[in-house]
Amino acid sequence: MPTAFITGANRGIGLEFARQLHAQGYTVIGTARQPDLADELQDVANVEACDVADDASVAAMAERLGDQPIDLLINNAGILEYDRLEKTTPDSLLRQFQVNAVGPFRVTKALAGNLKAAPSAKIAMVTSRMGSIADNTSGGAYGYRASKAALNIIAVSFAQDLAPIPVAILHPGMVQTGMTGGRGDVTAQEAASKLLGLIDKLDASNSGTFWHRDGHELPW
Repeated sequence: MPTAFITGANRGIGLEFARQLHAQGYTVIGTARQPDLADELQDVANVEACDVADDASVAAMAERLGDQPIDLLINNAGILEYDRLEKTTPDSLLRQFQVNAVGPFRVTKALAGNLKAAPSAKIAMVTSRMGSIADNTSGGAYGYRASKAALNIIAVSFAQDLAPIPVAILHPGMVQTGMTGGRGDVTAQEAASKLLGLIDKLDASNSGTFWHRDGHELPW
């Protein structure tokens, strides 16, 4: 039975990843900062306490896992502070970098041995088209845009350094979750399903590429 590890799995698209992978027969490990409050996740996953923005928390989580092989790592945890220029602060940028860019780096580095222990592991980064420099025609969201652009280049480096483990860089779209205040053009269930379909197609030939949930490649 394959094992999937999902960060930020207690709500939104992360919870949908957990539900759908559980239904496919995966053993799911999902992280939450407060596992005692992750009631829905506990129905479909083994819940691990982990704050991806904290070195000690990630290290402790990795130590608890030991040498357990991980077949699929989905770096999903993220935050959004959607401020215009006049309201953006350096602290806001740093908070978003810690979770959205450094967090996936911490987790992936900590679990690299677990991934290498699986026969055909895959890594997926849930990013955003807002991290595309070419696609930025509206400005704003400085911390979110910059942190997701940073995540994109980190993911490309992982695709080189962790090969032959392939890495997907995935834009789910504007998803109807708590992060977006329920606004969006797609439900978490549909977005998770489409992204899992793309992960199924992930291999060495398309590792390190930036995909829209509908399957077309996005500009950097």
